[in-house]
Amino acid sequence: MAQSSGQGTDGPTESVYRAYVLDVRIVECAPGDGDSDRGPDERRYRFEAPQHRGETFADPEKAALYADVYFDVNGFQEAGTGERGIPPVMFQAGRDTIAAYLYTREHVDLEWLGSFFAHKPEKAQRMLDNVRKRAESIRQGVRERGTE
Repeated sequence: MAQSSGQGTDGPTESVYRAYVLDVRIVECAPGDGDSDRGPDERRYRFEAPQHRGETFADPEKAALYADVYFDVNGFQEAGTGERGIPPVMFQAGRDTIAAYLYTREHVDLEWLGSFFAHKPEKAQRMLDNVRKRAESIRQGVRERGTE
């Protein structure tokens, strides 16, 4: 699914893993790009959007879910929320969105998420699926209006 990003702001060890509407994308960062927080063979996936500082993930599916959360709440900023904080816009969006955002955090799995919300992991999975469906519907609407 990765495409070469060619020239531009990406270095030679990066490629576009997934591109979305409105200049939102996930960039795959290959091993050896100077990130000291990971092993020499570990790839990372960086979420990028206009006016967003970017966030990096070890799991491409968590990066994709983060993008879904971004679309679900019409964008958000994490600056100033702290290491364990949640951007305020998440609270307006509802429990599904909060659950999806929390799930994108490192070391959070379905069992933890279900426990946090007093649900079984299956219910937690449905919460994530709801956010994915809403985000895809939003992206489809953008494509249909031609405002990509």
